[in-house]
Amino acid sequence: MNSIYEEMLKGLSAKAIRSHDCSQSRREFLRTAAKLSVAGSAAPFALSLAGIGAAAAQTASDYKALVCIFMYGANDHNNTVIPFDAASFNAYTNARSTISRPMTDLLPLTPTVPLTGSNAGRQFALPTELAPLKTIWDQGKLAVLANVGPLMVPTTKTQYTNGAVPLPPKLFSHNDQQSVWQSSSPEGAKYGWGGRMGDLFASQNGNSIFTCNSISGSAIFLAGRTVAAYQLGVQGSVAITGLTGNLFGSSTAGTNLRSLITTGGSNLFSQDLAATAQRSVSADASLTAALTSVADFPLAGDLATNSLAAQLRIVSRMIGARSSLGSKRQVFFVSLGGFDTHDNQLTTQPGLHAQLAAAMSYFYANLQTLGVSDQVTSFTASDFGRTLTSNGDGSDHGWGSHHFIMGGAVKGRQYYGTFPIMGLNNDDEVGSGRLLPSTAVDQYAATLARWFGVSDTDMKLVVPNVSNFATANLGFLG
Repeated sequence: MNSIYEEMLKGLSAKAIRSHDCSQSRREFLRTAAKLSVAGSAAPFALSLAGIGAAAAQTASDYKALVCIFMYGANDHNNTVIPFDAASFNAYTNARSTISRPMTDLLPLTPTVPLTGSNAGRQFALPTELAPLKTIWDQGKLAVLANVGPLMVPTTKTQYTNGAVPLPPKLFSHNDQQSVWQSSSPEGAKYGWGGRMGDLFASQNGNSIFTCNSISGSAIFLAGRTVAAYQLGVQGSVAITGLTGNLFGSSTAGTNLRSLITTGGSNLFSQDLAATAQRSVSADASLTAALTSVADFPLAGDLATNSLAAQLRIVSRMIGARSSLGSKRQVFFVSLGGFDTHDNQLTTQPGLHAQLAAAMSYFYANLQTLGVSDQVTSFTASDFGRTLTSNGDGSDHGWGSHHFIMGGAVKGRQYYGTFPIMGLNNDDEVGSGRLLPSTAVDQYAATLARWFGVSDTDMKLVVPNVSNFATANLGFLG
């Protein structure tokens, strides 16, 4: 029987099989035991995770969703949110030389609350290709978070230079920093903070399999202890082929195939495989049925070739099907790649910006149509920021960066966090204009998690390092 199942796995859609909720008690026992056995110095956190089931008693009477928009490759924030006051703009152009954007390319952002403290008098702007985001900013539904990045504890340049405080592991490495952003651990991490939120709320959903949803392949961000990412394509769920219609010319072969892959034998592994396949089949049927009565949100004009818009289209439709799916809390992950602009930055990044802005604007309009714009918060993230200095026609790997938060619940048209001194050789940068973050990703995540409904008591289960910082609420959500 085992060899039959091995052969069946080779013929099935890998994505369809992966799209399931790993909540079987046997599997959870094995997974928890294995993780605790290798936890080492991280054992207290592992023990906290092991208790997350008890914390999941949190309730959700309304609907809320978080949508992570990840810019793979590391977006150059220096050419995304650009200094606009004369002194800062001059410092920006002097440092960026060949890759700065001219003043004529910029759309100034006027905040409802002027910047104060060390940022008093500072002004900022977006490049023209981000005009759709400026429109949402002007509506008060978009905010900017300045200089956010992975930190273990608050860190000064002197502490960084002297190695006096713990630092995020493997800084400036793409794979590792993508993982640190999404999970607080480098490549090889087991859980992400989106998945840890899913763990706390999955029991509130009628079908927990749709708690965490990725339209961008596997992402550690959505991995939890009791939930796994349900992976979709831009058209919806990915079905196991051959279960309907004629298979090899036979009208009954599909039925036999379904029986074979969903019926476990006496072996524990074959039973788990069968249960996984059955969940995949059932989830596909549930989602397909739920989407039949939901608006299609067609992709017109340039959106037809916009990969991020295509991902956000199916997110829109799943949110539209929330009642049919019994969903109260959902986390989504979408992405856009190509931001590793070591070369040709002035030709590459504006096109990526245009895709990002058009897709986010399209998505926000969809949420307004559905009447849920106040209940869905979207936010950007990326591997890291990039250097302020130019390498000729691009920029290199950095650390802190600026990001957008969008939604009806956002206290928009405001800046949050602290913008760095513009220029080189100052306390805000650690070399080549790499920003030393002034706000931790954990604080960013905690603010989103609080709005989502995570209690103060359980916040450490989602973002374990947040207690090291002065606040777990940056204030950008109502």
